[in-house]
Amino acid sequence: MNLASPRVVNIKDLRRLARARLPDAVFDYLDGAADDEVTLRDSERAFREVIFKPRFAVATPTCDLSVTVLGHKLDQPFMLGPIGYSRMMHPRGELAASAAAGRHGTAYILSTLSGHRLEDVKAQSPGPTFFQLYLAGGRAAAEAGIARAKAAGYKALFVTIDTPVGGNRERDARNGMKALMGKNPFAQLPYLPNILAHPRWLAAFIADGMIRPFPNVVIPGSGPLAAIDVASALESAQVSWTDLKWIRDVWNGPIVIKGVMTADDAKRSVDHGAQGIVVSTHAGRQLDGVAGSLRVLPGILEAVGTQTDVIFDGGIRRGSDVVKAIGLGAKAVLLGRGYAYGMAAAGDAGIERAIEIFRADIIRTLKLLGCASTSQVDASYVTTRPGFRVD
Repeated sequence: MNLASPRVVNIKDLRRLARARLPDAVFDYLDGAADDEVTLRDSERAFREVIFKPRFAVATPTCDLSVTVLGHKLDQPFMLGPIGYSRMMHPRGELAASAAAGRHGTAYILSTLSGHRLEDVKAQSPGPTFFQLYLAGGRAAAEAGIARAKAAGYKALFVTIDTPVGGNRERDARNGMKALMGKNPFAQLPYLPNILAHPRWLAAFIADGMIRPFPNVVIPGSGPLAAIDVASALESAQVSWTDLKWIRDVWNGPIVIKGVMTADDAKRSVDHGAQGIVVSTHAGRQLDGVAGSLRVLPGILEAVGTQTDVIFDGGIRRGSDVVKAIGLGAKAVLLGRGYAYGMAAAGDAGIERAIEIFRADIIRTLKLLGCASTSQVDASYVTTRPGFRVD
């Protein structure tokens, strides 16, 4: 597939190609969000309310994009975030994402709800790889997964706290995601014409063995958790603050709390010994009607300062968005849909093109700002429109 300019010049172009390749059920799982998708839209809109303050006549022949997160020096100011069910989008899925992160000197975060064994994913990258934890399958399954991640060389544990239940993702209900994940062929019949209309995806899906159990959620005495729709998976994955004690007992490395949206939760994360937090709305896929995560970032940073690494997640579609989040104080950002559209469109090549686009955008933005490195980007380079912030 040709992914070069002018066919692909930005992430929206990769989204268009992903939409053409995937059946509606799979594309809308990736693209959609909860309820009326207000939070999804606000996550992107918030970036338009952050204004750059450039310094011209400054020589910036080269730009240093490196950042340090959780003690690891990364060559990029972004990491590739956890995307559940990636193997359904492309057979290489998590393997492709991990390999791309390794090639570009950054980190990949593997979702518990992944399609490839965590050991195989780690083997794709010589760089730091982190494991995102859901409690799907119960505590015993989670403890076994944590132990495997530790043995495989994962360097940090990202504990997601914003999934007491699955969000109301109406696109999934309309397009048959639950039926696709199930075993009832009669339930799948209404969606068959749309699936057959995407032969490239279907051929790869069949060749890859179709629906597989989750290899990293192994229930003692039962084996790997059967593949189920995301709402059902998250029903059994609720995490409470008291769970962090036993998680800490099992995992002696850095713990990052993912899904922080208030100063109170940020402080509580620090009180529980978190080395990092991820300011995130879960891509707008859980509680609709909360603010885009960029709007709450300043207040959270005021609450915890430098006590923990603050990572930003949500709505990033351009390299300039990465620079804005760092200008507001984030240590680094997570890419989610931003690279997953590339993965869904063309596997390894699509992720590579997404990273190329982000890197080029970031370098161009830094040079236009008159800033030689991401480490120099601070609040003096950005301002916000009135009404931007939500505390």
